[in-house]
Amino acid sequence: MRDWQETFDQNVLVPPHPQRLRQPLRESTAFQCVLKWLDGPLVKQGVLEVLSEVGCHLRVSLFDVTYRHFFGRTWKTTGRPVEPLSRQPSRIVFNEPLYFHTPLNHPNIVAVVEVVAGGRRRDGTPQALSCGFGILRIFSNKPESPSSAPQDKRLRLYHGSPRALLHPLLQDPIEQNKHMTVIENCSLQCTLRPHPALEPAFHLLPENLLVSGLQHIPGLLPAHGDTGDALRKPRLQRSVTWYLDDVFVTLYPSLEKFEEELLGLLTSDHFREGGGPLDGGALEISERRLCVGVHSGLGFVHRPQVMVLVPEREVALTRSASFSRKVGSSSKASSGNQALVLRSRLRVPEMVCHPAFAIVFQLEYVLNSPPGVDGNAASVTSLASLACMHTVRWAVWTPSPEASSGSVTLPLQGGIRPNPLHCLVYKVPPASMSSDEVKQVESGTVHFQYSLSPDGHPDAPTGPPRVERRPSGKMATSPSGPPVPLPQGLVTSQDSPVGPGLSLSQLAASPQSPTRCRSAKPSSQQPDSPEPSQAQAQEFSLEGGISHLEADLSQTSPAPGPCVAEQLQELPFAPVHAPIVVGAQTRSSGRTPSRATLALLQASGFPEVLDANKQPVEAVNPTDPVKFDPQKEESDPLQSSEIVLQFLAFSRVPEDDRGAPWPNTVYFTFQFYRFPPVTTPRLQLLELDGMGTSRSGPVSHILAPVGQDGSFHAGSPGFRLSYLVGPGLLRPGEQRWFTRYLALQTLQLDVWDGDSLLLVGSTAVQMKHLLRQGRPAVQVSHELEVVATEYEQDAMVMSGDVAGFGGIKPIGVHTVVKGWLHLTLANVGHLCEQRGRTSSSLPPSRSQVISNDGAGRFEGGSLLTRGGPRRKRNVVQAQKLTDVDSELAAMLFAPTRPGGRGPQGAGQEGDAVRRRKLERMRTVRLQEAAGEGGCRRTGVLALQDVRAQHARDLQVIAAYRERTKAQSIASALSLAITTEHSICATLGTAEFFEFVLRNPHSTPQTVTVEVDNPELSLVLDSREWRHFKDVARLHTPVEEDMFRLRGSLAPQLLLRPRETAHIPFKYQIFSVAQVSADLGPEKDLEPGSPGKPSTMPTRHAKALFRAGGGRPLAELHLTVQPQPHAVDQVFRFYHPELTFLKKAIRLPPWRTLPGAPVGMPGGEPPVHVRCSDPSVICETQKAQGPGEPRDVFLKVASGPSPETKDFYVAIYRDRWLATPAQIWQVHLHSLQRVDVSCVMGQRTRLSLVLRGTQTVRKVRAFTSHPQELTIDPRGVFTLPPHGVQDLHVGVRPRRAGGRFVHLNVVDVDFHQLVASWLVCLSCRPPLISKAFEITMAAGQGKGAHKQITYTNPYPFRRTYHLHSDHPQLLQFKEDAFQVEGGETYTIDLQFAPRRRAGEEEILIHINDHEDKNEETFCVKVVYQ
Repeated sequence: MRDWQETFDQNVLVPPHPQRLRQPLRESTAFQCVLKWLDGPLVKQGVLEVLSEVGCHLRVSLFDVTYRHFFGRTWKTTGRPVEPLSRQPSRIVFNEPLYFHTPLNHPNIVAVVEVVAGGRRRDGTPQALSCGFGILRIFSNKPESPSSAPQDKRLRLYHGSPRALLHPLLQDPIEQNKHMTVIENCSLQCTLRPHPALEPAFHLLPENLLVSGLQHIPGLLPAHGDTGDALRKPRLQRSVTWYLDDVFVTLYPSLEKFEEELLGLLTSDHFREGGGPLDGGALEISERRLCVGVHSGLGFVHRPQVMVLVPEREVALTRSASFSRKVGSSSKASSGNQALVLRSRLRVPEMVCHPAFAIVFQLEYVLNSPPGVDGNAASVTSLASLACMHTVRWAVWTPSPEASSGSVTLPLQGGIRPNPLHCLVYKVPPASMSSDEVKQVESGTVHFQYSLSPDGHPDAPTGPPRVERRPSGKMATSPSGPPVPLPQGLVTSQDSPVGPGLSLSQLAASPQSPTRCRSAKPSSQQPDSPEPSQAQAQEFSLEGGISHLEADLSQTSPAPGPCVAEQLQELPFAPVHAPIVVGAQTRSSGRTPSRATLALLQASGFPEVLDANKQPVEAVNPTDPVKFDPQKEESDPLQSSEIVLQFLAFSRVPEDDRGAPWPNTVYFTFQFYRFPPVTTPRLQLLELDGMGTSRSGPVSHILAPVGQDGSFHAGSPGFRLSYLVGPGLLRPGEQRWFTRYLALQTLQLDVWDGDSLLLVGSTAVQMKHLLRQGRPAVQVSHELEVVATEYEQDAMVMSGDVAGFGGIKPIGVHTVVKGWLHLTLANVGHLCEQRGRTSSSLPPSRSQVISNDGAGRFEGGSLLTRGGPRRKRNVVQAQKLTDVDSELAAMLFAPTRPGGRGPQGAGQEGDAVRRRKLERMRTVRLQEAAGEGGCRRTGVLALQDVRAQHARDLQVIAAYRERTKAQSIASALSLAITTEHSICATLGTAEFFEFVLRNPHSTPQTVTVEVDNPELSLVLDSREWRHFKDVARLHTPVEEDMFRLRGSLAPQLLLRPRETAHIPFKYQIFSVAQVSADLGPEKDLEPGSPGKPSTMPTRHAKALFRAGGGRPLAELHLTVQPQPHAVDQVFRFYHPELTFLKKAIRLPPWRTLPGAPVGMPGGEPPVHVRCSDPSVICETQKAQGPGEPRDVFLKVASGPSPETKDFYVAIYRDRWLATPAQIWQVHLHSLQRVDVSCVMGQRTRLSLVLRGTQTVRKVRAFTSHPQELTIDPRGVFTLPPHGVQDLHVGVRPRRAGGRFVHLNVVDVDFHQLVASWLVCLSCRPPLISKAFEITMAAGQGKGAHKQITYTNPYPFRRTYHLHSDHPQLLQFKEDAFQVEGGETYTIDLQFAPRRRAGEEEILIHINDHEDKNEETFCVKVVYQ
């Protein structure tokens, strides 16, 4: 058997692509791949003639198609000889199994199989030639895992070498690429199947390692039998536990000099990399860590334990004298050569008696720099400057098989040689002038005592025997994951505390933080003992930024018995991400248009909405209450409704800053009912010259269509869309759902800038006023607030304000009213054609009690009954067998030529009818030819041929009927017990019904209920059953403990002879099919033609009731028609790509939700949440107290840019999740992230790289905050194909804190998005040098004129620029001025009035010629 070093050197793995590792990984899946045989003449005759001893073998490698990257390790089979004959053998048999496991569950992770021929040249040197390769798809395109059934695959082989896959022209799907040439008549047969039996050995096999079952794996026992396949059913070797005591590390030449040199070299490296100069004391050592783990030569068996080392001088006061003497005697080389000591016993339970198993020691140093050293500490996102971790030394120890106790000293290793940690290690001293003895110790040593007995060490207390822990079948959790608590009895006072693998943010934690760890002492310790308090003070006096410290184990508890590990109790914790208050987003307010506004809109020439009789439509007030009567809507003779949406104007807010940007064109996106999502054409905003002023402000801009060339369309202003909803488009019974949709739903509208493709804002309008209630037509006009919502970065948000009882001010959320949208909605009734209704067009039954008495039973006898009503399901029309079964038709009409390959199968059954006609024509002609005198012999032969053909056909038909007889009889019998039912379901709402099941037998039956759809489930709890019956007002009986539950098996119930029982079911949908609209406006959309309603996919579910012996007793077929659901809130988040979005959304008080009872005792009910996307983590916590707010926490993984993820969140206030109280829609846009750390009022410059596309484009850059972020080039510029263009960005923020700014690059000709960035600003406030205060009158005043002075502190002339954070309130007479050295300049200030009273702090930034801030003045303005 090979030792550890040989095993480690021969099993070096290439890691996956870094971009692939950044994506969220799933659980690792094990596979078995059996390479069976190779068909075809792959080895050419020329190779056989040139080489001797020719053999063939296969090589298998893992390949990432997306990033064109080979990873893992190439595995090859044993060679198979190839005989140099003229006729090569057509098959080479391998039959070798291959095993591996990988967490990279993606369709583009494939296995590449290469066929290699090897032999010897005439001079005897070996040579290998690639004969072709194949591609084995491991994962399917479906998101779920591969099926457990084995997949027999025949791989096509391609010319060339697998290195061709690295060429950039080979894009996915590579099998269909034109550059791939298939080798004719050659293939590889293999079998791929999941192999769950390999999971217990995951800790012994690294991920993505291809191994053979015949290969010896350290830690596994040999296989039973003659197969030798140890991985088919792996058996683990028994593990032993080693105990290490008195561990200390000695560094050369001394600990002080070693650490001094380490800090000096790190400081010089920091300066060399452009990080700025650091003084010698800038870096400090926070922690010295020793990572100890068991390594099998292939990888670590478990995650290494993290222990804390302390210098010997610091442990001398708290350790016993015996330990101090041992350390001193072992490290007496020099008085200054002190050691790093581990103060506790180390327990290693994963060792196996195998030469390849070893214990690996790793010495790490954790360093941190105080904030503000290099000038980057103000950047919240750069934590790397605060803490870093470096590996300095490592060592490996392989215990001897016969050793049981003793001591050992190992030399430490470092430098560039490969190590089991696969990381860079600190350099070792140069060995050019050292002897062999000195080389063993000059890099340092680690000394320890080892033992197999838990009480072998004299300092270890006696206790109960240790329980060995077997290796886990799963991989260890991530370093950031929660630690798994050990069973009681496994941890004693001498067990070393295992520290977690800390992240940089944890390393940067301040030691003075109030949340630092407290020293845990046994409860039985006497409080008057002086030593523990002294040790505790010594423990907390140590400096460092790491909060977890090693427990002082020198003090033992006076109480007898073993020390038991206690479970930590969770403390109340407030999340860092600040909550978003529901109601402050897209639920914008509307108002009734004034008469002045209506008169101005009417004078602008908008087309009038007319009813079916060409008369003006009755207008209603949007503030009037609506009385909804469903019966009146259903009895309306005008069953067809034409829903009209007319966009009239988009007005600017009067208080808006006139210098702020205003779009030239806009377009709207929305979705009405189940029609496809609509993106309107671009509409131009035309400013009105004579604006009519109302109490709410003027109507500033009306909407007008834009022509194809971008010019103004000289037609009627506005934009109009019409939806025709009637019986011709709705399914039977859907009219009731559409009426309910109008009564309860709100239409969500998004307003986009037509030039920059940036979101202007969102709004929502209620549609309950579109209910006609017997009127011929109705219309309503709205003025809707278009609100833009900005979210601050969570790291910048610290607290929020309470705004009165029961209300919370949004934390980190800023809403700005962008404008007012003038919208007219109308509903015009039309008559529909009267058609005779058939049974199939009747609406589905609304009854919630389903009986199987009316199931389609078949009485036997004639299938067609004369003179009576016909049941369509019982009518069977005689059909030709060739029209029923395509396989039979292909067999009957296939030619039977000698030497032919027989029928081509069911792939050509489309030509069966044509062949049948040709055969008939041939028979007729042969019969005509037989009637002639000269062709009698030919006619006799033809007749014999026809008879033989008919005999063959009859045999085929008889075999077919015999095969399908049992299936046909079973189908007819199943139809007799089948009940069909249709329901309409919406997202999150549970549809309850009962199925009446009757036992037709005279004996008791144990019925098993099997359901094939997880969305259909039985109601097992009687309390839940009673709740649904109360809601549905059903009076059928409720039974307690009706079902017998058997774990994961199907539930059962007992039916007495001839007994009838009501089986409760509920159907609930939590997933929806997403249909997303394009970001850009549509140019082909014509007014009035939004398209037909999209058919939401119909779902099916089946419940089968089986009696004893598996006989079917009844069957329920459920047809589900999904309906649109209400959306109460819309959230739209922009987040950096490939990161996690973590948000807390605060719920409104539950008593304000619709349907909440008044005065309900018992406090607030529990709140439950469900999400439509299973990959989104959605949860809520219990209320901390009465009246406390509740938050819904979301954790979403963002995809690559520019991917958009849409999902829904359902909020329930009942424990049975019957009906959601609210449904939220969440849009997550993933964008490229750019971090900028800046100062308020000062310009910060950066550059972005813009890459060209396939063709030449005329593009322009736009930003969401043009007053704070400028771009060069500013206008339209040409982007060459495949070229690179630098965008110079200048940022001068007006508000401190963290927030997001959007940057889009748009094709101005086609209005397409070329590139997009999310600029994350981290802005800190400037230093205020002077402060002033003035008082002004609020209202329509003239403002105020003030002056302040500024003195140039420099001895020469300087040019200064003036900026303000509120340009709408403060204007400068001169934005720039020059002043001589030492002289004073007077700055004229003009303050504008403000309508409302209050206070405002205005900052005045004085910047130099490079736009750097020299001074900042603060003026507090009080408006009275």
